[in-house]
Amino acid sequence: MTLTNVLVVINVIAYVWEVATGGPDVDHGYLYGPAVTLHGDWWRIFTAAFLHGSILHIGFNMIALYQVGNIVEQLYGKVRFSLLYLVSIIGSGLAVLAFNYAVPTLGASGAIFGLFGALVAVGLRLGKRGRGLIGQVLPIILINLVFTYTVPGISAAAHVGGLLTGFIAGLLLFMVPSRRREAAYAYAFDPAQDPAATIEQPKEPE
Repeated sequence: MTLTNVLVVINVIAYVWEVATGGPDVDHGYLYGPAVTLHGDWWRIFTAAFLHGSILHIGFNMIALYQVGNIVEQLYGKVRFSLLYLVSIIGSGLAVLAFNYAVPTLGASGAIFGLFGALVAVGLRLGKRGRGLIGQVLPIILINLVFTYTVPGISAAAHVGGLLTGFIAGLLLFMVPSRRREAAYAYAFDPAQDPAATIEQPKEPE
């Protein structure tokens, strides 16, 4: 089983737990600025990234995570993928604390945006070979940013924070030599198996 699929399962289990224990609500571990700074609940940055507010919320996010996560995992390998996901969670969470301090926030979409940012980083690192990948990913990012800024209740700070963090981390991690990464080139950029062609638009990221 891929690490991406494991993350999907963890998110689903967390949502079932929320519902079974009377949630979702802030007490389940939402990211909430006052709880972090006044009570030291920094762990909320991580728990919030695995919690969701409704069946539609988790449904859209898990479809997006499954699609983009498996591609990024193939390109970076499990260890670098883990670092990308972790760093994107942190970047997204810190952005929420900076710009949406008093707004309870939850959802995996900040980390998912980080994975999209990492795909753009791959495209840039590959030069001419990566232009097609960038051409596929950028419209998806732009469309979802439009949703982010026009649909009420979506955390722009989480999405943009995750996107930028994932992009920067992706640039750095893709520089690290890796035989697995070289093998991923052959798989991922085979004309018959272009990963960019498999990416579909997640309709409501958070």
